[in-house]
Amino acid sequence: MSALRTIVPLALGAFVIALWEFLVRHYDVPVYVLPAPSAIWPAFAQNLPELMAALWTTLTVTWIAFALAFVGAMALAILFNLSRLLEMALFPYAVVLQVTPVVAIAPLLLIWIGFDRVEVVATIIAWIVAFFPILSNATLGLRSADANLDDLFRLYGATRWQRLTRLQLPAALPYILSGVKVSGGLALIGAIVAEFVAGSGSATGLAWLITEAGHNLEIAKMFAALALLSAVGVANFYALTWLEWALLHRWHESAVKRQN
Repeated sequence: MSALRTIVPLALGAFVIALWEFLVRHYDVPVYVLPAPSAIWPAFAQNLPELMAALWTTLTVTWIAFALAFVGAMALAILFNLSRLLEMALFPYAVVLQVTPVVAIAPLLLIWIGFDRVEVVATIIAWIVAFFPILSNATLGLRSADANLDDLFRLYGATRWQRLTRLQLPAALPYILSGVKVSGGLALIGAIVAEFVAGSGSATGLAWLITEAGHNLEIAKMFAALALLSAVGVANFYALTWLEWALLHRWHESAVKRQN
C-alpha cells in the first residue's frame, strides 16, 4: 500500500505530461502560447544559474518570514493561554490581519518601505499570511489538554510553568504541527505575491523572473520557473510532514495510525 502511494501519483503525472506533449505536437501549438514539456527542460537547463539565484532569494524571504511567524505566534499563543483578557483584546486583531487580502496591503507597504527594499516587503507579507494558522492552532491546542490531568498537576502542586511545559505544550504539539504545515506553504505564497505586486526590477525572486519572462514571451522559461516553484513547495510540505511524523509517531494516535 505504501508503494502505491508513490507509484500512483507518479504514474498519473507521467500520463498527464505525455498527454500534454502529444496534444501540443498534434495541434502544433506555438511555443509562445503553450510549450511542450520537451521544450521546458532545455529552457530550465539554459537558465539554471538565473533560476537558482532567484530561487535562493525567494526561499530566503520565505524561511525568514516562516521563522518569525512561528516564534511570534507561539509566544502570543502562550500569552493568550496565560491571560484570557489579553486573548480577548488581541485575537480579533489577529483575525483582521488574516482576512485582509495581502494584495491590498502590499502596495501600501511598498510605498511606506520603498520600492528599493522589496525583500523587506515580501518578508512582511509572507509573515502576515503565515502567522495566523500557527497562532490559531497553538491557541486551540493549549486549551485541549486533558482537564483531569490538569487537575492532577494542580493537586500535586505543579507550577504554572510546569503545567505549560509538561502538559499543555505536549498536548498542543499535534495542533501546532498542523498549523506549521499550513503556514510553510502560505509563507512561500506570501513571498511570491509580494514580488508579483512589486512589479519592479529590484525584486529578484522567482515571481519577478516569471513576470519578466512573460513580458519577453519566454513562455518555456516561465514554465521552468513555475515548475521549480511547485517542486520547492512540494518539498517544503513533505519536509514538514516528515517533521510531524518524527515528533509524533512514537506516541500520538494520528501518526501511529498512519504508520500502521
